[in-house]
Amino acid sequence: ARSFADIGDIVRGRDLYFGNSKEKNRRENLENNLKEIFKNIYDDLTKDNDNAALKTRYQHDAPDYYQLREDWWEENRRQVWKALTCDAGGGTYFRFTCSNDTTLAHKNCTCISGDPPTYFDYVPQYL
Repeated sequence: ARSFADIGDIVRGRDLYFGNSKEKNRRENLENNLKEIFKNIYDDLTKDNDNAALKTRYQHDAPDYYQLREDWWEENRRQVWKALTCDAGGGTYFRFTCSNDTTLAHKNCTCISGDPPTYFDYVPQYL
Protein backbone atom coordinates (compact mmCIF):
# COMPACT_ATOMS: atom_id res chain seq x y z
CA ALA A 1 0.00 0.00 0.00
CA ARG A 2 2.89 2.38 0.62
CA SER A 3 4.15 2.02 -2.95
CA PHE A 4 0.65 2.85 -4.13
CA ALA A 5 0.63 5.92 -1.88
CA ASP A 6 4.08 6.93 -3.12
CA ILE A 7 2.89 6.72 -6.72
CA GLY A 8 -0.11 8.84 -5.79
CA ASP A 9 2.13 11.44 -4.16
CA ILE A 10 4.45 11.54 -7.16
CA VAL A 11 1.62 11.83 -9.69
CA ARG A 12 -0.02 14.60 -7.68
CA GLY A 13 3.27 16.47 -7.18
CA ARG A 14 3.33 15.92 -3.41
CA ASP A 15 6.36 13.68 -3.00
CA LEU A 16 8.55 14.93 -0.16
CA TYR A 17 11.44 12.53 -0.64
CA PHE A 18 14.24 13.86 -2.81
CA GLY A 19 17.00 11.49 -1.64
CA ASN A 20 20.65 11.90 -2.49
CA SER A 21 21.86 14.13 -5.33
CA LYS A 22 21.63 11.33 -7.91
CA GLU A 23 18.05 10.59 -6.86
CA LYS A 24 17.26 14.30 -6.70
CA ASN A 25 18.23 14.69 -10.36
CA ARG A 26 16.09 11.70 -11.33
CA ARG A 27 13.19 13.03 -9.29
CA GLU A 28 13.44 16.48 -10.92
CA ASN A 29 13.53 14.82 -14.34
CA LEU A 30 10.46 12.76 -13.47
CA GLU A 31 8.64 15.87 -12.20
CA ASN A 32 9.46 17.75 -15.41
CA ASN A 33 8.17 14.83 -17.47
CA LEU A 34 4.96 14.75 -15.44
CA LYS A 35 4.46 18.48 -15.95
CA GLU A 36 4.81 17.96 -19.69
CA ILE A 37 2.41 15.00 -19.65
CA PHE A 38 -0.20 16.97 -17.72
CA LYS A 39 0.29 19.99 -19.97
CA ASN A 40 -0.54 17.72 -22.91
CA ILE A 41 -3.60 16.38 -21.08
CA TYR A 42 -4.67 19.95 -20.30
CA ASP A 43 -4.18 21.04 -23.92
CA ASP A 44 -6.22 18.06 -25.12
CA LEU A 45 -9.01 18.65 -22.57
CA THR A 46 -9.34 22.35 -23.37
CA LYS A 47 -8.81 22.41 -27.13
CA ASP A 48 -12.55 22.62 -27.89
CA ASN A 49 -14.79 25.52 -26.99
CA ASP A 50 -17.21 22.97 -25.51
CA ASN A 51 -14.97 22.59 -22.47
CA ALA A 52 -15.38 26.03 -20.87
CA ALA A 53 -15.92 24.46 -17.43
CA LEU A 54 -12.59 22.63 -17.67
CA LYS A 55 -10.82 25.76 -18.88
CA THR A 56 -12.20 27.62 -15.87
CA ARG A 57 -11.30 24.80 -13.44
CA TYR A 58 -7.70 24.57 -14.64
CA GLN A 59 -7.02 28.12 -15.87
CA HIS A 60 -4.55 28.93 -13.07
CA ASP A 61 -3.08 25.43 -12.86
CA ALA A 62 -0.01 25.81 -15.10
CA PRO A 63 2.87 25.11 -15.00
CA ASP A 64 2.49 22.41 -12.33
CA TYR A 65 -1.12 21.35 -13.05
CA TYR A 66 -1.71 20.30 -9.44
CA GLN A 67 -5.52 20.39 -9.67
CA LEU A 68 -5.51 18.41 -12.90
CA ARG A 69 -3.11 15.94 -11.33
CA GLU A 70 -5.41 15.55 -8.29
CA ASP A 71 -8.39 15.01 -10.56
CA TRP A 72 -6.48 12.54 -12.73
CA TRP A 73 -5.41 10.55 -9.66
CA GLU A 74 -8.96 10.48 -8.28
CA GLU A 75 -10.24 9.24 -11.63
CA ASN A 76 -7.47 6.66 -12.27
CA ARG A 77 -6.40 5.35 -8.85
CA ARG A 78 -8.42 2.14 -9.34
CA GLN A 79 -6.60 1.43 -12.58
CA VAL A 80 -3.20 2.09 -10.97
CA TRP A 81 -4.12 -0.27 -8.12
CA LYS A 82 -5.16 -2.95 -10.64
CA ALA A 83 -1.85 -2.55 -12.47
CA LEU A 84 0.08 -2.96 -9.22
CA THR A 85 -1.89 -6.00 -8.07
CA CYS A 86 -2.67 -7.74 -11.35
CA ASP A 87 -0.51 -10.70 -10.36
CA ALA A 88 -1.73 -10.90 -6.76
CA GLY A 89 -4.06 -13.78 -7.61
CA GLY A 90 -6.43 -14.50 -4.75
CA GLY A 91 -4.54 -12.21 -2.41
CA THR A 92 -6.31 -10.39 0.39
CA TYR A 93 -5.36 -7.27 2.24
CA PHE A 94 -4.38 -7.82 5.88
CA ARG A 95 -6.86 -5.38 7.43
CA PHE A 96 -10.58 -4.75 7.25
CA THR A 97 -10.50 -1.73 4.94
CA CYS A 98 -13.43 -2.30 2.60
CA SER A 99 -17.13 -1.49 3.07
CA ASN A 100 -16.54 1.01 5.87
CA ASP A 101 -13.90 -1.23 7.46
CA THR A 102 -16.20 -4.28 7.72
CA THR A 103 -14.71 -6.61 5.08
CA LEU A 104 -11.34 -7.69 3.77
CA ALA A 105 -10.17 -7.13 0.24
CA HIS A 106 -10.41 -10.12 -2.06
CA LYS A 107 -9.62 -11.14 -5.62
CA ASN A 108 -6.40 -9.35 -6.61
CA CYS A 109 -6.47 -7.27 -3.43
CA THR A 110 -9.49 -5.14 -4.32
CA CYS A 111 -12.71 -4.38 -2.50
CA ILE A 112 -15.98 -5.75 -3.85
CA SER A 113 -16.65 -2.25 -5.25
CA GLY A 114 -13.37 -2.42 -7.19
CA ASP A 115 -11.76 0.25 -5.03
CA PRO A 116 -8.24 -0.12 -3.66
CA PRO A 117 -8.37 -1.39 -0.06
CA THR A 118 -6.24 1.45 1.22
CA TYR A 119 -6.53 5.12 1.90
CA PHE A 120 -2.77 5.66 2.29
CA ASP A 121 -2.69 7.63 -0.96
CA TYR A 122 -4.74 10.32 0.81
CA VAL A 123 -2.77 10.40 4.05
CA PRO A 124 -0.13 13.16 4.22
CA GLN A 125 3.32 11.78 3.53
CA TYR A 126 5.69 11.31 6.43
CA LEU A 127 9.42 10.76 6.41
